[in-house]
Amino acid sequence: MQTSEHIDALTESYRPILYGNYDLVDRIVLNGYIKIMHGAGGFRLWWHSMYGHHKDLDDNHLMRFAGRFSRRVYGWAKKNGIPVIETKKGERKHLIAQKYIPSDPNFEGVFLVICGQLPAIVWSVKRLPGGDFHLKKKTPLPFVKHYFFHIMDKRWGHVTIAISGHPPFKTMIMLNGHEFTAAMAKKHGLDFRKDGNCFTEINDPQQFAEVSETLNTDDAIGELRHLCDKWCHFCLSFGLSFEDQKRTRICYEYSTYQVEFSRNLLFQNGRQMERVFDGIIDRNRRHLDIRTVTKIFGRKQRRFRVVPVKKSPKSASREEMLLEKPEYDLTVFKIHFGRLTLKLYTKGEHALRAEVIAHNVQDLGARRSLEYFPEIVKRLQGILIRFLTSLHDVDMGWVDATDYSCYSMPGHLGNSRVGGIDLHADRSRHVILALLRLSMRPDGFRTSDLASEVNRLYRYSLPYTTRQASYDLRKFRAKGVVEKTHLHSRCYRIVRSGLQELSALVVLENDIITPLLSRRGRLVSGPPRSNEHELDKLYKEAQRGIQKLMFHFRVTPQLGIEKTRYL
Repeated sequence: MQTSEHIDALTESYRPILYGNYDLVDRIVLNGYIKIMHGAGGFRLWWHSMYGHHKDLDDNHLMRFAGRFSRRVYGWAKKNGIPVIETKKGERKHLIAQKYIPSDPNFEGVFLVICGQLPAIVWSVKRLPGGDFHLKKKTPLPFVKHYFFHIMDKRWGHVTIAISGHPPFKTMIMLNGHEFTAAMAKKHGLDFRKDGNCFTEINDPQQFAEVSETLNTDDAIGELRHLCDKWCHFCLSFGLSFEDQKRTRICYEYSTYQVEFSRNLLFQNGRQMERVFDGIIDRNRRHLDIRTVTKIFGRKQRRFRVVPVKKSPKSASREEMLLEKPEYDLTVFKIHFGRLTLKLYTKGEHALRAEVIAHNVQDLGARRSLEYFPEIVKRLQGILIRFLTSLHDVDMGWVDATDYSCYSMPGHLGNSRVGGIDLHADRSRHVILALLRLSMRPDGFRTSDLASEVNRLYRYSLPYTTRQASYDLRKFRAKGVVEKTHLHSRCYRIVRSGLQELSALVVLENDIITPLLSRRGRLVSGPPRSNEHELDKLYKEAQRGIQKLMFHFRVTPQLGIEKTRYL
């Protein structure tokens, strides 16, 4: 069950209309490697323990491992009636595997082998004149044949293991935590209904939440290690027999590569869920700067971009917010921060899902060894909680009249006196909008980030410098709106109360005061339109009252006295 520090403000706010919520570790990708075979000295030691000498250690004998691995896989598959499929670049292997999943629920073992090309470590041997030799890894990593073993496991369901036929036989293990959670839920006698990788209906949400917490604890280490040891050594047996593995003391070690963590809110009423989701997206996308809205025939269309080999990939540096509609009746709110992705979307009729994806856990700053898997999950959970809390604070903005007037007063930061904030100045308004758009950064932001964000949004005759950003940040820190992530850090974040105040100020100016005093709020004669938006109706009703109030105090906007006189 979730403790108080694991509950976000959005979940707490909508708890009266929820009948349950649960956290789930979804997709997990692990890298398996034989440590002794990844260094030149260790590889020499393994070869000597395998053959007792080094005279046959050359490129030809190393290549024979790949040929032997291939012949054994094809022969074993033919003997056991298991299909082997060769794929080309661009083919989706998981979609091919869906057609071959066995219908027998009690089946366990390999049901399909798919062959494809992936980069992998390959050793090269250079013989020297004196009889000695030099071991070196080929660079760049060559594309070699990999074998994707699709396996049905009783506890983990569909598991995929990709292994290279070349020493050091590096593997990649792909699995889904929802399959493990489903097996655990059946073991505890819980009834549920799944929609893909999401549980949309549960008879006992509280007990199910306790079961789903299994992969968030230290117990997940033993579960993952047992699964990987069981099937990785089986796949390795096509290159090294079990006797050779035991004799040379071959042992796989594992590191975490990718993890997905989700929080699922189960609503009592589907219409309430749609209103909540549409409202969050509608109110947040303007303040958080969604740059791309893709709704072309219900599919995503992206431009083709060639990435130079020497430069980092686009996913390593991209920072964008976008709204996608990958299929009919499904809208996905997505935020990219390099190789971290945050998503918010509906699943089924009653489930609202928030998801954080670490495409490479190296960006989390955590150790990647399997022993630190619970720490990685904990960091992802913290990012997701901050994301949902920020969405709630921007969505539920508030401002007090006293606090509003105090913004223009001077303040103190430590022993230093700093000036007030002129909320009517263009520069202050632009800084506020930039702060709102930087509030979603999981690791905070620096003064240079604030300066670049202001320059990207608003092009001045003179650029907005980091020195100006530092000065403005001192003002907001004096008002208790911005704080450092920790005492000696150069990164900043917006506190919850400050985020609510800033979002309310932006809404008051951009969506309430300005529209009522401009053409957007002007009354239009004639019958009401049949497809008129609810917001336009509210503007009309408020416009009537505002015009009467302004006429009472003899304040006339650019509507003309003749029109306001008869309202």
